[in-house]
Amino acid sequence: MDEEGWYSVTPEEIAIRHAQRSGNGIVIDCFAGVGGNAIQFARMCYSVVAIDIDPQKIEFAINNAKIYGVEDYIDFIVGDFFELAPSLKGDMVFLAPPWGGPSYKSIEKFTLDSLEPRDGFTIFQVAQAITPNIIMFLPRNVDLQQVEELSWLSSPPLEVEIEENYVQHNVKGVTAYFSGAACG
Repeated sequence: MDEEGWYSVTPEEIAIRHAQRSGNGIVIDCFAGVGGNAIQFARMCYSVVAIDIDPQKIEFAINNAKIYGVEDYIDFIVGDFFELAPSLKGDMVFLAPPWGGPSYKSIEKFTLDSLEPRDGFTIFQVAQAITPNIIMFLPRNVDLQQVEELSWLSSPPLEVEIEENYVQHNVKGVTAYFSGAACG
């Protein structure tokens, strides 16, 4: 992995939790990075489509999937999620868009506008065109009211469950499970 991969990969115990909560079927990991979440989804025997715009990240993700022995469960795509989205079909979408690097920690209340490469409302809307079953992994200091607004702005409104994610008794992130994704 490269330096960015180390600070942006989802901690393994959180990625395992996401996979356990994802239900069945095809999972689309829209910002796969070095593959931490895609690998855990694949370990649950789901079919995974792992997308990242950076070819180097996909190379790292392929290598990491081989280490875990799950490369046959993952289709890796180098591409822009926003360009690919209209042609994607899946049962669940996983969103862990870039938070802007380690500096996100210094922001008192992280807003969805701070997500990259587009704001969180746009990212969510594009994902919703694929399926209403969405898992979104966000910074621990995210504005929870904005996260809840994502469900209200949907038509029909989606159910949402928000959970804090801990590693060694420290909050590392927040996960929002929307609609049928809130299954367990």
